[in-house]
Amino acid sequence: MFRKVLVANRGEIALRVLNACREMGIRTVAVYSEADRNSLHVKFADEAICIGPPRAADSYLNVPAVISAAEIADVEAIHPGYGLLSENANFAEVCRASNIKFIGPPPEVTRLMGEKEKARQSMKKAKVPILPGSDGILATADEAREWAEKVGYPVILKAKAGGGGRGMRIVRDAEDLPNLFHAAFTEAANAFGNGELYMEKFIEQPRHIEFQVLADEHGNVVSLFERECSIQRRHQKLIEEAPSLQVTPKMRDEIGRTLCKCMAEIGYQNAGTVEFLMDASHQLYFIEMNTRIQVEHPVTEAITGVDLVKAQLRIAAGERLDAILPPKLEMRGHAIECRINAEHPIKFTPSAGKITAFNVPGGNGIRVDTALYAEGVIPPYYDSLIAKLIAHGVDRAEAMSKMERALGQFIVQGIDTSISLHEAIFQDAGFRAGDFDTGFVERFLAVRAEVEKQPALGGLTINAKKSRQIVNL
Repeated sequence: MFRKVLVANRGEIALRVLNACREMGIRTVAVYSEADRNSLHVKFADEAICIGPPRAADSYLNVPAVISAAEIADVEAIHPGYGLLSENANFAEVCRASNIKFIGPPPEVTRLMGEKEKARQSMKKAKVPILPGSDGILATADEAREWAEKVGYPVILKAKAGGGGRGMRIVRDAEDLPNLFHAAFTEAANAFGNGELYMEKFIEQPRHIEFQVLADEHGNVVSLFERECSIQRRHQKLIEEAPSLQVTPKMRDEIGRTLCKCMAEIGYQNAGTVEFLMDASHQLYFIEMNTRIQVEHPVTEAITGVDLVKAQLRIAAGERLDAILPPKLEMRGHAIECRINAEHPIKFTPSAGKITAFNVPGGNGIRVDTALYAEGVIPPYYDSLIAKLIAHGVDRAEAMSKMERALGQFIVQGIDTSISLHEAIFQDAGFRAGDFDTGFVERFLAVRAEVEKQPALGGLTINAKKSRQIVNL
């Protein structure tokens, strides 16, 4: 096992990795920007090194600075967490050249899965179901029109190197295609330095399902079942749960076996998540793979009992899956995660500032992953995620009951948070019944806005700061 590991991240995921390392007897090194000097991941690491100014581009994304810190601290491995450098194949290559173990897949595999069209073709070859679409990159708008006629409208144009919804356009008829093609190309070129596009069939009101996989360095792969991630805003997940109510045992087994075969064929190693869209007929279609630990990994940990971060470390140290995992993986109960973001619960605008009051819920089946603390400061430079609230119960009903209770006891004052939005969603009959898709939040907020215009129907308020200040919805 490693003697010392550098955690190339910040916030709750940095603290999560540090905790796993400490429990395994591994010394840790935190890196931090000047804005994070007083952060908990700095306080609880065995060593901490400042790597630059507040902006992520000048610190957490500064590869030479991170590698220099690793060499100064004489670490054996780097855990990238999620986001930032976690899916940067060039960074993984630099780690390899510096004789530092990158805790993740080989850079060649990261690069393959990062190029969306190549990833599609790899999955298609392994008989993983993919959406109908173009055979490769579209050279012109005319070629895109030809493919759209074959696939059938509506279609979606996607950037080859895309992410976060950029370089994507939904096309519903041939007349709009040329303008949307050029708009997607321009946006992708500006965002990623690569404007190449491909096309897929667009699914109306899909559900978002993802499968967690682990692969060791000896060719062994296992699926740790699926998660439902359909409650989203602006292509960013808000609530995740496991297992999905829509995935049957047969479907779970078939997709799991196919993914394990595919991951072995492409030489995948460590933790990864394969994401799918589900249409109205419950057919799953591959959309992308995230070659890292996911934000929502705790719900899988809750239903399997497997510590995924410790598994990552052990895999990177050369251990085999049969020495890491129980002889038989089984699902135990139901788990739900709410992402607590530092943002307005209706407008989704980021909120930075000082935490003036802070209370974390607890109790049986409740877990909170956070790096927040009273009097701490949320800087304006980074992702809005500040905490993850996870509830685990014997079934979905119990998990939801625990989550509702915990949300009511989660107090964060001084900034806006998404806590009250989660509370409102958990009151919705459709959500409680499992009747939702990726457009749920947009429709939910639109309905509530109409209710607010008609006080006689009864209004719903969303308390943005968990204090006396009320934001009417």
